[in-house]
Amino acid sequence: MSTISIIGSGGMATAVAGRIARAGHTVEVVSRDPAKAQALADKLASGAITGTYGATPAGDIVILAVPYTHALAVLADFGKALGGKVIIDITNPVAPDLSGLVTPQGSSGAQEIAKVAPATAHVVKAFNTLFGHVLAKGERLDAFIAADDVDAKARVSTFLESLGLRPLDVGGLQMAQSLEWLGLMMIGLAKNGAGTWDIAMNVDIG
Repeated sequence: MSTISIIGSGGMATAVAGRIARAGHTVEVVSRDPAKAQALADKLASGAITGTYGATPAGDIVILAVPYTHALAVLADFGKALGGKVIIDITNPVAPDLSGLVTPQGSSGAQEIAKVAPATAHVVKAFNTLFGHVLAKGERLDAFIAADDVDAKARVSTFLESLGLRPLDVGGLQMAQSLEWLGLMMIGLAKNGAGTWDIAMNVDIG
């Protein structure tokens, strides 16, 4: 197993980190607030470690688990420290009133993140269509991924499989736009049609 770094210490970071730890990987938690990072590492209680915010993460795969409103600033804080890393963007850049996405027309959160990430880093969109508490249950779920780099996509697919998820490739990074709209649709479905947040989007391959 390998070390996976997570930038963030909120609810989604906790859910993803828990699943990673249960799969036998070492989790490195990185946060602006060292106390929050340590608290999450202690909660995982499976050899989890903490890293220094802004320094080079220990893992070759780095999960960006912060709100989209903070994501670009976090990338700027790390700068070249993320060079050569596979960056998994899990954000959903939805407007506060859920009226749409806050990204520029024709772009996505993942594409905006890729613009400010080091040129040697590879951004992969994943996890944004999964609700944290559903992910934390440990069930086998479909995980949609989008990325331009074939090797990075393959590495993330293998990683997702190790978590007991089924990776489904939707195409290049431009398809992150569709995944982020799907994330918004999932929120709308939970609040309206389904009436519950205990839902997940799965593909039935007949």
